[in-house]
Amino acid sequence: MEKFQIEQPTLAQTIFSVFPSLIAQKNQDMAHLFMELCFDTLCVYQHAFGNVPPQSEEWLEHQMSLLDTELQSLISNQQMDIKIRAKLKDRLTERAYNEVTQLRLVEVMNELIDEYASESTGRVASVKITQNMMFTMIRLLSNLYSQTAENL
Repeated sequence: MEKFQIEQPTLAQTIFSVFPSLIAQKNQDMAHLFMELCFDTLCVYQHAFGNVPPQSEEWLEHQMSLLDTELQSLISNQQMDIKIRAKLKDRLTERAYNEVTQLRLVEVMNELIDEYASESTGRVASVKITQNMMFTMIRLLSNLYSQTAENL
């Protein structure tokens, strides 16, 4: 974990500070769960694929921009041209299935989040944001590892 924070300071800051602070605005317990699940996910990726390959801050900004645009298309009350919305949804779906994104891992994490939230009614309102941040974190790691594999 320490090596990850040293070699990937921007990504580590995003995953372990920015994302949890957004969740904590709704529920502190869910923010703590999120950080635990991120740690577990990072360990899974490092065990399966090796150390996290270094990337620049620009890479992270580009990845977040792509994800933000695609995720905006899923928000029904977000004003957007119908054709553009459809194309972005298609692109999100295509990228999710064609990239190395670990869809089963996302499903397992969502189940864990649901289970934890069901233990306290105060946590339920923050399920969606926690799941969205978990999906984003897994997608970032998947993109990071797949981009490195393509460059080999």
